[in-house]
Amino acid sequence: MYQPLADKIRPKTLDDVVGQQHLLGPNGLLRRVIESGNIPNLIFYGPSGVGKTTVASIIAKQTERKLYHLNATTAGIADIKAIIDELDTFLAPNGALVYLDEIQYFNKKQQQSLLEFIETGKMTLIASTTENPYFYIYNAILSRCTVFEFKPIEARDMQKAVERAFTLAIGDKEIPVEDGVAAHIAQAVGGDVRKALGAVELLVLGAGEQGVTLADAQQAAQRSNMRYDRDGDSHYDILSAFQKSIRGSDPDAALHYLARLLEAGDMISAARRMLVIAAEDVGLAYPQCMPIVKACVDSAFQLGLPEASIPLGEAVILMATAPKSNSAAVAIGAAQADVRAGKVGDIPAHIKDAHYSGAAKLGRGLTYQYPHDFPNHWTPQQYLPDELRGAHYYDFGPNKTEQAAKAYWDRIKGQK
Repeated sequence: MYQPLADKIRPKTLDDVVGQQHLLGPNGLLRRVIESGNIPNLIFYGPSGVGKTTVASIIAKQTERKLYHLNATTAGIADIKAIIDELDTFLAPNGALVYLDEIQYFNKKQQQSLLEFIETGKMTLIASTTENPYFYIYNAILSRCTVFEFKPIEARDMQKAVERAFTLAIGDKEIPVEDGVAAHIAQAVGGDVRKALGAVELLVLGAGEQGVTLADAQQAAQRSNMRYDRDGDSHYDILSAFQKSIRGSDPDAALHYLARLLEAGDMISAARRMLVIAAEDVGLAYPQCMPIVKACVDSAFQLGLPEASIPLGEAVILMATAPKSNSAAVAIGAAQADVRAGKVGDIPAHIKDAHYSGAAKLGRGLTYQYPHDFPNHWTPQQYLPDELRGAHYYDFGPNKTEQAAKAYWDRIKGQK
């Protein structure tokens, strides 16, 4: 019977697991917990193909417990109850270890139903998820489990696994492997061991007279290193890194994350975030930035990909290298906080609308002073409601543009 290469090469001990040294290395906490033999309820969080299922299998073997593997996309509470019925029988003499894959697909009621089973101690739960558990797993489960984050496998560790996989897959056959194939696969699969082994198996099965070539490897693993889901964690992580790189004035990092968004075909998210950055992070330090970025975004949508990357790249470099000020974002945030707290008050009568018959009888606009009738187009008068009189939201930033405006108004208003 056919057995996938990934199953043939699956590690049997913790030392055989590729990567995850922060968890399974000599000083890794998860390794010490496993070696103690007393396994608490665990949540394994990380992308696909990085060893979560493998480690659960090793735990079951080392603790001599029967492993039940369920997937939350198809399983239900009835399946958990069926496992409980086997406890204390010859089928599971040492208790059960239930590996529940993709727990985020269990709804709140299903997740809460797990509590009565895991609190007895007879059943140990290891739940895995590719989504952030603090967003998708309910607190009642989180509070009874320890979360361990599995990370994508680094290329240098992946290459060792790929080379071993080629050796096993080729066996006694005389199939040459071109130089650079293993390194390319290790880099291209984005830290996913299962994807790497699948590529190796495919290349060996389809090897021609020239053996396994780099050209074939490039085709087998093309674009597979893109980890991106518009509704998942990677989407928001990339957007966060994108904005923070521009805010931190690192054009190289900013271009990297823009490229990841564009290669995933998500130009809309990139463009929207760029408009936010122009206002929030560049702001009043370079006010002309906003119309320039808007023009680049408009041009990008008129052009479409791949040419759209050029104006978007220009806008990203402009913002990353521009002076920065968040004074406007801080100011509007402070004003909104007061409004949300109910600090509104009545608008002063002299600045209320007076363009209607009867406004004067209501005292509207009677004492309003039109600033343009005064020198320098300014005169002191109250604009905030009495309740907020003296409230202060905006502070001039230390950049050249805002300091020039401050010097102007200090002079006009006679503060200096």
